[in-house]
Amino acid sequence: MSQHIGKLYRSAASSFLLFLLVDVGVSGGSASKENAAGTHITAQPSLLTTPEPWHLLVTQTPAKEKAKEGETVVLNCHLNSPQRPSLTDLMVKWYKEDEKGQMDLLQNNVTVLPNNSRVFMSGDLSQGDASLVILNVTTSDHGIYFCEVTLPDGKVVTGDGTKLRIRRALGLFGIEESIGTIIGVVAAGIGGVVVLIIVLTPQLRRCVLCMRQGSRQA
Repeated sequence: MSQHIGKLYRSAASSFLLFLLVDVGVSGGSASKENAAGTHITAQPSLLTTPEPWHLLVTQTPAKEKAKEGETVVLNCHLNSPQRPSLTDLMVKWYKEDEKGQMDLLQNNVTVLPNNSRVFMSGDLSQGDASLVILNVTTSDHGIYFCEVTLPDGKVVTGDGTKLRIRRALGLFGIEESIGTIIGVVAAGIGGVVVLIIVLTPQLRRCVLCMRQGSRQA
């Protein structure tokens, strides 16, 4: 009887141990799967967005401007960029071209002429106004003025230019003429003298011959 009870006891203990081993194995497997699922990271491709290029329009008005000596001149330069509402990061340069070559007047939004407060940029750059002001103009200010803008990406955009002509008083009868008109009048006068010489030269020769013949006959 005691042997039978011992066998039953050992059988029950074996069954209990087997149950515990199976349960631990199942739980461990589930935890491993959950940990694996929890630590699994799906690599997402990185999306690199490139900034849109600047599209800037530089408009200079008027194409031609006239002024008298001593007056103040405003050369308009308007910047228009539909993609960029703020234009304060732009670098503006103004330069002049004439028969002597190119001369920088303003660079990086600041006047570069030494000891010259007559030339400066006016207007609100954030609103696209980069106009140039020249105070007390003189005949040396005659030339073509260009508004040049450098974008943050290094691209350079230049306007079509404004031709400035200065009128001055000749001091003769108070007549005011532009430099171009003065040159034209001088050229016309020289041309008229040349024509007169060409026309009168044959007649002068005839007169000289007549005088010589008269002196011989006498």
